[in-house]
Amino acid sequence: MKLDIREIPFSRFGSYFCVSQEKDSDEIYLRDVHGGDDAPSKLFKLDLLQNGVEKDFDILATETALRFQLVGDEEKYAEIIIPEEDELHIETSGVEVRLQASKVKYDTLHEYEDGMFEYHIYPKELKLMISNLTGEMSVEAPWNVIGNDFIDIRMKNGHFVIESYRTVYQQKEYASFEAGKEKVEGLYREWVTNLTKASEHYQPSIDRAAYITWSSVVHPHGILKDYAMYMSKLWMQNIWSWDNCFNALHLGANYPELAYSQLKIFIDTQDDSGTYPDFVNDKFVSYNCIKPPIFTYVYEKLMDMNDYFKDPNRLREIYDSTKKVIQYYDVYRTYEGRLPHYKHGNDSGWDNASLFHQGMPVEAPDLASFLIRTYDSLARFAVMLGEEAEAIRFTQKADSLFVLLMERLYDENGFFGRVGKNAEKIDFRSSLILRLPVLIGYRLEKKVMDQLVCDLVENFETTYGFATEMPSSPLYQENGYWLGPIWAPVTYLFVDSLTSFGYSEIGKRIRDKFLNLTLVGGMAENFDPISGKGLVDTSFTWTSSVFLEFFEKKLKDD
Repeated sequence: MKLDIREIPFSRFGSYFCVSQEKDSDEIYLRDVHGGDDAPSKLFKLDLLQNGVEKDFDILATETALRFQLVGDEEKYAEIIIPEEDELHIETSGVEVRLQASKVKYDTLHEYEDGMFEYHIYPKELKLMISNLTGEMSVEAPWNVIGNDFIDIRMKNGHFVIESYRTVYQQKEYASFEAGKEKVEGLYREWVTNLTKASEHYQPSIDRAAYITWSSVVHPHGILKDYAMYMSKLWMQNIWSWDNCFNALHLGANYPELAYSQLKIFIDTQDDSGTYPDFVNDKFVSYNCIKPPIFTYVYEKLMDMNDYFKDPNRLREIYDSTKKVIQYYDVYRTYEGRLPHYKHGNDSGWDNASLFHQGMPVEAPDLASFLIRTYDSLARFAVMLGEEAEAIRFTQKADSLFVLLMERLYDENGFFGRVGKNAEKIDFRSSLILRLPVLIGYRLEKKVMDQLVCDLVENFETTYGFATEMPSSPLYQENGYWLGPIWAPVTYLFVDSLTSFGYSEIGKRIRDKFLNLTLVGGMAENFDPISGKGLVDTSFTWTSSVFLEFFEKKLKDD
């Protein structure tokens, strides 16, 4: 694959290092994603020089190597690989690489020993060892009382290494550039072989999705106790607690341990109240917003694809953790006689959807549906674990919640929401989120489900799938986040529900539209439903995971 590092950062499985190009300035930065998207990620701006003069260069990027070569002279180049998770290697020939640090006040660089410089980066609580293995390296870093005024590093005609660590450097031997290159190529071949199949029509999307899922994983560090798949190493440098489930879903068949670790991240950081964090990274856990409970929905699918997930100890861990989650909704998110509520659009994952424009809190039919399905799943898990009494209790809870949903949030025109302390009906009914009760299609009367499906096809289906806001709505926006654009996880939920509950033809049609959408818009965070253009973050893992899942299902159907 020819990688465009403006759209997809160059990185590798397990590494916090990445390299990307700014879209507005074309500047290239070596970056580090420790600390999530609130931490500064830029380490160094990279340029190529010849005789001290900046030169234009072409960028040749593949999944495992990133080469910058002078325009018209491919013999003069700098190449970057990441052969080990914490090692970035640079090889130069005929040109000089200049690295200018993106430093702040206390960031400091000093000479560690001949040919080695240690760089302390305060905001990231990180250190780098910059080593000259075979070439020429010069450093200009004038000291000014509490730090360097600036840091300018030049590398020429040789092999150089930048290694990251938290506390102390461990002396080591580094592999040759060629050996490192062969190693990372082998690792990537193994990933692709295990995770994907070839397709002449969809190969560009397969290549993107395989690389994004592989390169967006980081190794255990700080809060993260196992390998974790970030949503992106471009902008969205965290693990969110419903995004993670879609990534786990795709990993489940061939990488069950890695899939389970994506769920375990949130079990390990579950609050005493029962809630999961909104997001986690290696340094920070945020409980500001609480995403809908979909762990059991995903776990049932994982059990269907791999017996690894049927292990009683793992099932018990999911079961016990989910019981705490639903208790959180009962105790902290439910007013007497009402359904559980959201306190912000971000709680739902649909941040700015029209359902939330009238205020908070909001009783929403999607949240009720997620909880009903969770109770039904817990009842099945309870039977498997020999907890018969609890199975009955969970089924009764699902039954009563379903009755309340239909009484409070459904009328002859479909589902709606309620807002505020007086639980007034919300006027806006043009958001796709109000159609998510398809998730419990097995409980809905056929006439209700038929009404939902007809509404979806007539009012939301576009060239590339279901828009998140009716295109006819005055609130629809071309690049409106949840006010129109298509999103992968939501598409998955609708496709799965439609194909599971008697509407396979429509479900497969929407699935195939999404597959084709990726050929136009790549693996973006979301997409224009009419043109297919990729929007916002253009290197997103849950998009990649959903694409690969859909592709596998299409192969089976065909």
